[in-house]
Amino acid sequence: MLPDETGVQPICASTPTPATLQDRKQAARRWAQQLAAFKQPVLGHSVGQIGTTLLPLAGLTVLMGFSLQVGYWLTLLLAIPAAFFLVRAFILQHDCGHGSLFKSGWANDALGRCLSVLTMTPYGYWKREHAIHHATSGNLEKRGIGDITTLTVREYLALSRWGRLRYRLYRHPIVLFGIGPAFMFLIRHRIAIGDGTNDRAAWTSVLSTNAAILAALAAASLLFGWLPVLMVWGPVILLAATIGIWMFYVQHQFDGVQWHHEDDWDFHAAALDGCSFYDLPRWLHWLTGYIGYHHVHHLSSKIPNYRLRDCHLSIPDLQRVRALGLLESLKTVSLALWDEDSRRMIRFGDLRERMA
Repeated sequence: MLPDETGVQPICASTPTPATLQDRKQAARRWAQQLAAFKQPVLGHSVGQIGTTLLPLAGLTVLMGFSLQVGYWLTLLLAIPAAFFLVRAFILQHDCGHGSLFKSGWANDALGRCLSVLTMTPYGYWKREHAIHHATSGNLEKRGIGDITTLTVREYLALSRWGRLRYRLYRHPIVLFGIGPAFMFLIRHRIAIGDGTNDRAAWTSVLSTNAAILAALAAASLLFGWLPVLMVWGPVILLAATIGIWMFYVQHQFDGVQWHHEDDWDFHAAALDGCSFYDLPRWLHWLTGYIGYHHVHHLSSKIPNYRLRDCHLSIPDLQRVRALGLLESLKTVSLALWDEDSRRMIRFGDLRERMA
């Protein structure tokens, strides 16, 4: 049995899978109420998650340091599991931001700020942006904060040639999953570009996190040297950033996702229409903090990550949302535009064929 399983018995759901948008809105709200029973964090599980995340991460980091004497190939190999444990640490920070890891708001904020030094993500600044993402996910009129930029076909066609080229470059896999994550965690989070920076609290979060990161790097460099620190921690950060962005992408950019205009948009229905269930192997769900159960998380963000699977199983109808396996998720990479006419995500190639 994997860690953090609560063994909660499923709740029986009698509502059939709704077909119409209005039915989905009503059902989603009803299911969100049923999920309220899972909102209370279990202290033992929360503390256990901290131990089963930070201790392996620390151990792997030490091993990576020793591996430099063997060969850098071994260091890079060890960076893979270390990156996954750093992703898991980010999920703990994510839960703290939602106030779901502990009952105490102070405990959530304290741990979240400590973890932000490891994840290089300013806690207060990111918490605000992510809250906006939850409040606007799937809303065509409120895109642009805390999400991946997605244009409709009409918006794309209205761009200049240079504008289209810029968008195509932005949506290229090398940018989205390579350059983009590095820019996000190494630069954007250091200077806080975006709408989440228009108050003193956001800037305080960014600047204090930067100061803590610099202090930690300086201390580690004094002990081990700046080059070994860079060679060990650099690959972990970059790989974890790519994994994190990939997980977020797959959860909101897939064939079957739905976007709605403000008049038709509904918070609860958007959790089912606008989020996927990333159907991963059990061990990979554990490593990624169960964030693959993203539809459940958007239905009720106060549920701790280690209870999301039980919530998913508690209502059979929730198991009928759009599920993506590992291999199938790779096909989402080429999706780039929301077609309002067919109400689906399409590829640049699909638009080109249509225009021809």
